[in-house]
Order: sequence, then structure tokens, then C-alpha cells
Amino acid sequence: MSGETMHIAKAPRQPSTGEPAAPRNEKIVVALSGGVDSAVAAWQLRREGHNVEALFMKNWEEDDVDGHCSAEEDLRDAERVCEQLDIGLRTVNFSTEYWDRVFTPFLSEHRTGRTPNPDVWCNREIKFDVFMDFALSHGSERIATGHYARIERVGTGFRLLKGVDPRKDQSYFLHTLEQSRLSRISFPLGELTKAQVRTLARKAGLATSEKPDSTGICFIGKQPFRQFLRRFLTPRPGPIETTSGRVIGAHPGLAFFTLGQRQGLGLGGRRDGTGEPWYVVAKDLERDALVVAQGKSHPGLYARGLELGHCHWIGEAEPDLPLRCRAKSRYRQPDEPCTVTRSAAGGYAVRFDSPQWAPTPGQSVVLYDREECLGGGTIEGVMER
Repeated sequence: MSGETMHIAKAPRQPSTGEPAAPRNEKIVVALSGGVDSAVAAWQLRREGHNVEALFMKNWEEDDVDGHCSAEEDLRDAERVCEQLDIGLRTVNFSTEYWDRVFTPFLSEHRTGRTPNPDVWCNREIKFDVFMDFALSHGSERIATGHYARIERVGTGFRLLKGVDPRKDQSYFLHTLEQSRLSRISFPLGELTKAQVRTLARKAGLATSEKPDSTGICFIGKQPFRQFLRRFLTPRPGPIETTSGRVIGAHPGLAFFTLGQRQGLGLGGRRDGTGEPWYVVAKDLERDALVVAQGKSHPGLYARGLELGHCHWIGEAEPDLPLRCRAKSRYRQPDEPCTVTRSAAGGYAVRFDSPQWAPTPGQSVVLYDREECLGGGTIEGVMER
């Protein structure tokens, strides 16, 4: 680790809603990001009487001459919240770990034409591994984050459940968590909606109560995705072709596109065929060709069967197969009925009852039994259109 700094909170001001705090019990370290969600998570735990400390992670060291990274502003906001809550704040630099375990694989996946999910990796490799180990090694009994998800203890095991707010549920990004990790995690926002979180933040007078939610990939910030990738990947131009093989344009590199993409193709002026917008339906890596088709309903954009090379089961033991459950192949897509079996290649096959739109190698398929997240895996390929 590159280093750490301890901030001592000053000018304490305890937010109050007129309700007494519960007796102090566990020591909990909160991952404080500088946003409203983690601030309310810390406030909730403080109100419950826990011995709360905060940790701000710096995960990115690249120069940001254009001001796209908000780390300094986020740290200032985290400091203000800690002063209000009268809790200590420690800053730790995990940028080396993040570069090696999240960003390097992220670039490698793009070079091979896949579309990775760095948010899943960040949770698995940094927040619930490096950060968690750091906190536990410094005397914490538990860690907490501002994720919208829930953990339920059943006997000696733990279940990961969706957050009650369907628009904010983040269990999709947490599907790689293990039992040993779940036993030491708290998600104070799991039973709340986003609107309720905002209301609590305003009522408590928290400094970040009106701060907008962050969007996009954390290390890219607000800058254009293609512009960012060009700093790290060598462009490999090639043709843009229709599904029939007709060349209708050129692209700067397959790494800059993903399946289902509509924007940024440079084909807006073409009115071929149906006149509908163009979408990416495939990448031909051997010829560096980007294959496109018109219309969001084009059959080339849909698939029923997907192959997962590996599947992580949160309950640790593999369930009986075939397994009937629900799954989502993209974060913003609804859960859909499916059947999970072993594939001929030795991994797992997921067959949906109805075709799914633009399933993409490198992205996650996450499995659910009602509210419970069972686990998931990475899409390796399409088995059935």
C-alpha cells in the first residue's frame, strides 16, 4: 500500500432526529466515498450506537489535467461529514492494488474485444478484500458501505438479498462475495429507498445531502470513454460492415465499442434499408471488423443461451442442476426466467425462456431466487440465438 493518513475529526456536531441512540457496541469502519449514500450509512450506524470510524480510499493515481477525477473534492466532502458526525477519518492509498487487480485486467479484456465490468472487480478485489482486510487488521469487527443490498443470516450461513429499492439495488455488483466476507459486512441502506436516504441526509444536515450521484466508471469520471481508452490502448482501425458483409464505414478500433452500442458509430447520416439507427451486433477479431445492423429489434442483437466459464455460488455449495431461477445479463435489465445447467465445455450454460438483448462477453450474468442473489459468472459466449 502506498500510504495512509489519519484525520482527527474536529468541531463535532451530532445530527439529531430527536430519537435516542442505541447503546454503543461494535467497532465498524465505513467506506466513506464523499457521496450521500456512504454518509447516511455512517450516520445510521452512529445513531445505532456503534463505534464508527471512516476510511476514504484513494484508488487512482493517474494525472488528471482536465479535472475529470473528483477525488480531492470527494475527500473534502468526506472530511466535512466526519466532522459533523464526530468520527475519525483515515485515508489509505490502494492505487497500486487497484491498478494491478482491476485496471490492468480491464485493459486486457478490452484488447481482446470483450466488455469487462470493473465495478464487479472493484467490489471483489478492493472494497471487500484489500479494504476489508485493512479495516479488520486495524481492530474493526465489521465494515460497512453505502451499497443498496441486504444480508440475512440463516443458521450459520448468510444470504445476499436485493435492496428494497428496485431502481438502486446493487446486488448485481456484489455477486462474487463469499460467506466469510458476508459475515463481516453491514449494508445500512439495504432497507431504504434512495428518496428516504436523501430525506435522512437533509434531516441530519449532512454536508453531502444534495450532492448528485456519481455515474459511469469511477476512474474515467466525466471524460469521454473513447478518449480515455486512447491513453492506454493502441488504436487498430478496421471496417464497419453490415451483417451481409457490405462495408459502410470505418472504426478506430474494436476495443472502443461494445455489443448493442448505438452512439459513436459515425453512421448517423446513413438511411439504408429500414432507416432505423445502427447497432453493434458483433466483432470480428480476426479481421478487425465491426458488424452492425439496423434497428434495436434486429435478431442479431438477441440470444437465449449463454455460456459461463465459471460460476461463483454465494452459498459456496453448487445447487442441484438443472436449476430454475431468474437472471439478468445486464445491470439495468430486469430479471428473466432461465435454466442453469452444466455446459459441454465444463462451465455453465444459462438458457433464458425468452431472448435477451445484446448479451456481451465479459459482462456478468447474475442469478436470483426471488430476492436472494445466488451468485453468477462472466459471459464467455453465446450458445443459442
